[in-house]
Amino acid sequence: MQKTIERIAGDSDGTAYEFPVFRFDGTDKAAPSAYLQAALHAGELPGVVAIDALMPMLAKAEAEKRIRGAITIVPWANPIGRSQYHFGEHQGRFHLGTRVNFNRGFPLLAAPDARLLPDTSLGGADQRLKTRLVQLSLGRDIVLDLHCDDEGLPYLYIHTSLWPHMADCAAAMGIDAVVLWSEDTDGTFEGASIMPYQNVPASVARFERRAVTTVEYRGMLDVNGAYAASDAAGLYRLLVTRGVVQDSSIPKFEKFAGPVVPLENIDMMPSPKAGAILYDVKPGDRVAKGDRLATIVHAPGEAGGRTEVFAPQSGFILTRRSRRIIRAGEDLLKLAGDKRSGDARSGTLED
Repeated sequence: MQKTIERIAGDSDGTAYEFPVFRFDGTDKAAPSAYLQAALHAGELPGVVAIDALMPMLAKAEAEKRIRGAITIVPWANPIGRSQYHFGEHQGRFHLGTRVNFNRGFPLLAAPDARLLPDTSLGGADQRLKTRLVQLSLGRDIVLDLHCDDEGLPYLYIHTSLWPHMADCAAAMGIDAVVLWSEDTDGTFEGASIMPYQNVPASVARFERRAVTTVEYRGMLDVNGAYAASDAAGLYRLLVTRGVVQDSSIPKFEKFAGPVVPLENIDMMPSPKAGAILYDVKPGDRVAKGDRLATIVHAPGEAGGRTEVFAPQSGFILTRRSRRIIRAGEDLLKLAGDKRSGDARSGTLED
């Protein structure tokens, strides 16, 4: 294993950001390669501790010469967001200087060619960080961007061009659900990793061996040793299943038994009022059209001071908010519906 330190100059003299990159050399140049990163939204830690638990497994495989394909790992991909605090609260989702989501504004290339990337000396520190992360991952067969939601099931975002080719990956990781998407106008990291392959020859795209996904590991507070070990085992199984790591003790995973939901079926359920949320449902619950999902207490103690929110269609609860205070218009949850949402969205679901 090799460790290097990436350095991103800040936007003023005397400021710089650093993050480590770990590399495992493969023994077979023809084997699939992999890139894993965590905490692009710097406060989302389940992926960080999963990588921490995965590293000893890879070190053992390296010592036994079982790593076939090259692996690059960035355990904490966003040193800028990691350093941001405002009035004692960590702020790792948006760059405080530009107010841009750290998972937006990645360069969407017309082809998987590093020469098309912007000059890494140009732009603000957050944009230069994004360009560098694409440089590190471009050309890898497997690209995993590890995130988490507020409170939710473990699920994957997968581009439609990779499904059902990635069913083995979802099964190997022990994921509960898959959300399929087809359009990226905002420049997410996942979009920057898969969109360059959409208009190139099949011999270059190689969708049958490519695995690119945003991994949503449950919720912000689901950070503990048991989950870390379980998620690391899932990552390791994926690498074995796809031939990056050799391990005869790991069975092959091919079929995914969980629900596969088009992005257009997701209902985000904006709150009609500002107030306190009383949820009637939790992630994983199955609901029917008309079931009560939550009650908003907006005028406590007053007649008419509670407003109920009902399911617009049948489906299951994918995620919900971790905080119980909400403003009018903010989203209460993600309902993975059985049919197309009446408020169907393309691209990203939220800011």
